[in-house]
Amino acid sequence: MANGQLIIEQFEAFSPKKFAMPGDSIGLQIGTLNKDVKRVMVTLDVLESVVDEAIEKGIDLIIAHHPPIFSKLAQVNDQSATGRIVMKCIEHKIAVYAAHTNLDVTQGGVNDLMAEAIGLTDTTVLAPTFENAVYKLVVFVPQEAVQQVSEALTKAGAGQNGAYSACQFHSVGTGQFKPETGTVPYIGNVGQVERVSEVRIETIVTELNQKQVIRAMKKAHPYEEVAYDIMRQEQTAEPLGLGRIGYLEQPVSLHQFAEHVRDVFGVENLRFVGEADRLIKKVAVLGGDGNKHVSTAAFAGADVLVTGDLYFHVAHDAMALGLAVVDPGHHVESVMKQGVVNELKKRFEERKIRDVELVVSTANTNPFKFL
Repeated sequence: MANGQLIIEQFEAFSPKKFAMPGDSIGLQIGTLNKDVKRVMVTLDVLESVVDEAIEKGIDLIIAHHPPIFSKLAQVNDQSATGRIVMKCIEHKIAVYAAHTNLDVTQGGVNDLMAEAIGLTDTTVLAPTFENAVYKLVVFVPQEAVQQVSEALTKAGAGQNGAYSACQFHSVGTGQFKPETGTVPYIGNVGQVERVSEVRIETIVTELNQKQVIRAMKKAHPYEEVAYDIMRQEQTAEPLGLGRIGYLEQPVSLHQFAEHVRDVFGVENLRFVGEADRLIKKVAVLGGDGNKHVSTAAFAGADVLVTGDLYFHVAHDAMALGLAVVDPGHHVESVMKQGVVNELKKRFEERKIRDVELVVSTANTNPFKFL
């Protein structure tokens, strides 16, 4: 059992709120995180059937991709589905947390999971939305603690420069300080100026991992007060954003590719736009509604875009651009359920968070049936 806030802190380390599109409805939507949580259920949607499943399974916290509350509620009562959802959750002390476009954008989120399911290689971001700023981190360390601090920095993700990891620069110098009254110095005496041989460690961090790196650095550092600097750099790390674009291992026909998409996502049926025998090699994928990014995929050189909710006239636009489109439906984003559970299990294990059970919702929330 763990505090609900601690669980969401681990989730937000994976899928930060800052990745969400402006105005998106994310975060805690129902209930409180200030409570002990024993069972967490991950779902695509929060329908009444999902809440009923949560009640039956004794769930304390629901983590959903699609927010149950998209706009302000004028009233909460049993005359609407949303009202009943809110009432049931409160009555049974179930908190509901939503991660929408931030889960689309994050590494290992919806779009990476879809690209992985299709079998794409060498994937990059299709539509960048978040610039990952780079910072230089400088910390001063006594000689005997250099290895432990250096290793802690690397383990926390500092020093990643393209395909190179553990990148650091070390230089030796003399540090000076005077411990004042009330301090418990690692080196030196209270009230006396101390000079000690120290190593200046320089490395790089990004906006995404800066906090965790600094936290790990302070934990490994022996000093009571750690001397360090953070300086914004001109370059940026690889951007993050919506969708992914990559390659199939071998070219296939559009018809074969559409069958493959149908099979890997387990859908009954799908639609596709384009000549069935055209060869497909470069593939763009965008979970959910990708109508706005048809031209983005075409200009990126994709042979086909895999997305949902394709509009009739947008299909015409894709044809005019020479882009094939495969539409397996919006519900294929349900790939995120097991993906999020796997990610949280890994993070809980690393941080020794135990006695929290993670459950994948089994309720079918796909509204469509096929003849």
